[in-house]
Amino acid sequence: MSPTVRSGLRRFVLAAVLAVTASSAQAQDTAGSRLEGLALSGDQPIQIESDQLKVEDEKGTATFTGNVKVVQGKTMMQSGRMTVYYAKDGGSPATGTSRIDRIDVGGKIYIRSENQEATADRGVFDMKTEVVELTGDRVILSEGNNVFVGCKLTVFMKTGEAKLESCGNRVRIQLDPKSRQRDQ
Repeated sequence: MSPTVRSGLRRFVLAAVLAVTASSAQAQDTAGSRLEGLALSGDQPIQIESDQLKVEDEKGTATFTGNVKVVQGKTMMQSGRMTVYYAKDGGSPATGTSRIDRIDVGGKIYIRSENQEATADRGVFDMKTEVVELTGDRVILSEGNNVFVGCKLTVFMKTGEAKLESCGNRVRIQLDPKSRQRDQ
């Protein structure tokens, strides 16, 4: 993958992940959270809407279902379901005092941040390992006329590396030469 493609993909994924992880970055121990430094609009409020919210303190989960929408600044994520799994070391999901272990998102995911978009069937955001996986029959990432298509996108937030897999087909990338001129 060329440096320009890698840089664009990394910027896109960081912005997209912000929609889901920004609320957890604020809930985490701020001294130890790398995600806080990656938050593009970390100082902006987060709005979460859904048809239903079910908090289960004993299980350490908060599940948003039906037309889930998360907005922070210019970043927005929509999905059918989002389950937040909290660490078992105290605190309560109901009060927002727990640290977040993982966020699972499903039911057709759509993420938009300014001119960048992503679609997938499922997403897992592991807060401990700082690894993000978007999966589905077609995971599509686009920025303007640049389009990346595969079935599994794995992003290693600690290193900024991203891997797009084909799952038996072929990874497809469409690059607009004019976009390189805009980046420079």
